[in-house]
Amino acid sequence: MSILARNLPVAALGVAGALALAACGGGGTSAGPTGSAATTSGGKTKVTMWTHNAGNEVELKLVQQVTNDYNASQDKYEITVQAFPQASYNDAVVSAAASKNLPCLLDVDAPIMPSWAYAKYLQPLTVDAKLTDPLLPGVKGIYDDKLYSVGFYDAALGILARKSVLEDNDIRIPTVDQPWTLEELDAALAKIKASGKYDYPLSLATGWTGEWYPYAYSPLLQSFGGDLINRTDLSTAEGVLNGPQAIKWGQWFQGLFKNKLANPKESVDGTDFVQGKAAMQWAGSWSVGDAIKKYGDDTLILPPPNLGKQPYIGAGSWQWGMSATCQTPEAVNGWISFALQDKYLSAFSEQLGNLPASAGAQALGKKFKEGTKESTYLELARKYALIRPPTPAYPFIAKTFEKAAADIIAGANVQDTLNAAVDAIDKNLAENNNYQ
Repeated sequence: MSILARNLPVAALGVAGALALAACGGGGTSAGPTGSAATTSGGKTKVTMWTHNAGNEVELKLVQQVTNDYNASQDKYEITVQAFPQASYNDAVVSAAASKNLPCLLDVDAPIMPSWAYAKYLQPLTVDAKLTDPLLPGVKGIYDDKLYSVGFYDAALGILARKSVLEDNDIRIPTVDQPWTLEELDAALAKIKASGKYDYPLSLATGWTGEWYPYAYSPLLQSFGGDLINRTDLSTAEGVLNGPQAIKWGQWFQGLFKNKLANPKESVDGTDFVQGKAAMQWAGSWSVGDAIKKYGDDTLILPPPNLGKQPYIGAGSWQWGMSATCQTPEAVNGWISFALQDKYLSAFSEQLGNLPASAGAQALGKKFKEGTKESTYLELARKYALIRPPTPAYPFIAKTFEKAAADIIAGANVQDTLNAAVDAIDKNLAENNNYQ
């Protein structure tokens, strides 16, 4: 799941359906009856693309438009889009990789990319650096010092709030350069709770699960000074996920729910703020449009708090890469390069509500244009974004952290829970020779 792009599927075929599609739809460059590359009636080589966007009509339409335009722009390749529901997409890729039947072009959730590169599902891209250098750092998938994937947008987290609520409770309005400290945040939540006007002062969207947990909650851990893994050599979680700063995070995080400052069992729609049930929400850039529709100029986008070390938010959303078995790399690199035009990047940002990947795309659009409320999210991404650990172990780390965070929310002993998470992560690393 990529909660960053809010691409939750409207309908799903299920894993079995995805695997069936995988069995008949891969192959990268489509093969003809004699085993040679299949061609169109016009002589173009057919190339297959896979995307997770079957449940996201808006994004799928944008991907198809870019592909149609690219196909019309040159006479060598014809790229065909095949869409999967997001819930079963990763399973389809893994199955196809095992049978060496991957398509040439496929999208990948940014934190998963190192795992796919390590497993040799992917090969590096050769997109011109002149096209990628101006992009937001979070849209470039780097592993082992090589570019494996490129995204067309990013997302950012911030605190949605209302100016009137903060002023009524005599709470300082933080700025990008001067976020709330831990003490200020705690005091603000206490004041709002004391007002008695809200079910909970803060929404943490606990109804969203999966990748949301490490994306949303590990930056709070990192702000305390902990982390999911030691980033120096990516060989252990000992001392960073269960050290003193991590314990402080866990106790504070648990206290939010224990003291009824946040709801441990929110609904999956994540709309407590716009429904008036919560005074503030830890929310992504995809949520700000609904907030502004509801509260207008009263809407505030506040920076992440400084909980001890410095503020952090996550970075990295869905990106595009090339399978290791692709025999037409020119087509993949060409399609990605073509898609990085500002007009396309602007369209993805405007229609999906995600951050424009380039300054040119920002200037073309309206939602994130300099001076708008939404542009605050771009400032936050540039100043405080931290990618999730770029290790092939990340999928395992993410699931382990999700369980640990859920257990802490439910009231489990913080030290024991984090120790167990560290033991599980380090065991996985050891069993895989630290993915070297």
